[in-house]
Amino acid sequence: MTRLIALPTGHWHSECLCFSQARTMSFTFSRLASHQILTRLDELVDLLIDSVHSGASIGFMSPLSRERAAAFWQQIALGVAGHERVVLIGEDASGQVVGTAQLITGQPDNQPHRADVAKLLVHSRARRQGVAQQLMAQLEAAARDAGKTLLVLDTATGSGAETFYTRTGWQRAGVIPDYALMPGGEPCATTLFYKAL
Repeated sequence: MTRLIALPTGHWHSECLCFSQARTMSFTFSRLASHQILTRLDELVDLLIDSVHSGASIGFMSPLSRERAAAFWQQIALGVAGHERVVLIGEDASGQVVGTAQLITGQPDNQPHRADVAKLLVHSRARRQGVAQQLMAQLEAAARDAGKTLLVLDTATGSGAETFYTRTGWQRAGVIPDYALMPGGEPCATTLFYKAL
């Protein structure tokens, strides 16, 4: 796995990871503090609404209001402030947020080695350009840095996300039928994945 770090000269090195800035093609990736989530709330709301509108099964029904999306991100900011969650973003060359992913590190006492991956979102205008893959690589690096050795996630069965996770080394644990609803209200199965680090 390639890890990137910004050097003082402004060049990029492929040995270790720096969350302040890592670049791939025309995108920049960084880790957000809780106050930065609130500062960039409108962009994050736009990204969440775009994902739901595009049919992503990520816990919301369509249409998703801006108020509901903002409340979600405000809650996420509290989790980041409480050191229970990591939020990464990807920005395009103009500095607009085009992707995000979360690592839920706050786990029960008997699972200190595990973290959950949640809300890997890429804006419809930036898909198939490596944003999701880079976000996941950096999320896995953040998990390792936090001492996590096992990651878990779930996604809609038959979705493009399921194919992506399989292709990037995640192991399928099983499928739960009729686990959730798609944004339009149709029931969907959910595939559970895990990855040992």
